[in-house]
Amino acid sequence: MVAYLCQDREELLLEWLQMVEVDGGLWIGATAAEQEATAGKIYDICVECLDTLSYKDAEEFAQQVARRAVRGTITSERMLSGMLALRDVYWHCLLRHYFEEPKRLDEVLKLLESVMNRVLVILAMAFSIERERVINAQQGSIKELSTPVLRLRNGLLLLPIIGMIDSDRARQVTEQMLNAIRDFRARVVVMDITGVAAVDSKVANHLIQTVDAARLLGTTVVITGVSPNIAQTIVTIGVDLSRIETVGDLQGGLDLADRLLGYRVIIEEKAATQAAPMTVA
Repeated sequence: MVAYLCQDREELLLEWLQMVEVDGGLWIGATAAEQEATAGKIYDICVECLDTLSYKDAEEFAQQVARRAVRGTITSERMLSGMLALRDVYWHCLLRHYFEEPKRLDEVLKLLESVMNRVLVILAMAFSIERERVINAQQGSIKELSTPVLRLRNGLLLLPIIGMIDSDRARQVTEQMLNAIRDFRARVVVMDITGVAAVDSKVANHLIQTVDAARLLGTTVVITGVSPNIAQTIVTIGVDLSRIETVGDLQGGLDLADRLLGYRVIIEEKAATQAAPMTVA
């Protein structure tokens, strides 16, 4: 069987390329030479799988193809469709050569089907794994952007939190805040949760533990924007409220942070027709 596929390689490659060309080729934007080179590589890898029943090269190539798919130059549908067309090309070749040997034809077609199905599964799994890897990486980036730690001035950080907080995000908040405290040598962190509608008792307890962890680093955490629902949750879990610095809104939290850092707010006296800006001394 392998000898026949090697013997008829050029003829079968041309037949396969003509079949996939109807659907626009194996991948988007490739030249005819690139299509032909890739088709030849795929053809040889599949023949090697049939010859050795080893799928190492197929797995490596599937990973390369999956990475190209992420860049948008190829789709899983197009590649899998092309592989099915290649299986048909092999099938037709073996039908011609074993037409007068029904028993052997049945044996080689069963082997062909088994090996090509395995190659298809390897390819499909590579696409799935690569897609999942990219999604996880994107989710990590989005989470980092959704909880920024902002440096306002020496010793003062602002951590605005918006949206739902689950256990995973609560751990991420803790990690980012503690790392920022270490990197910027912060003495006060204002954690604003005005944009958080509610948290469960587990997440509320985790946030309180975050405050304690910051205290161990010599940093005071001021929590602002606590909603009635969150306040009830904190009271329900029996937290010692004397451990928490809370202020109603963000402006009040920043004012308290300035006082904790030893700053004084001075309003400069100017003409009545002009605005009176504040300076921090």
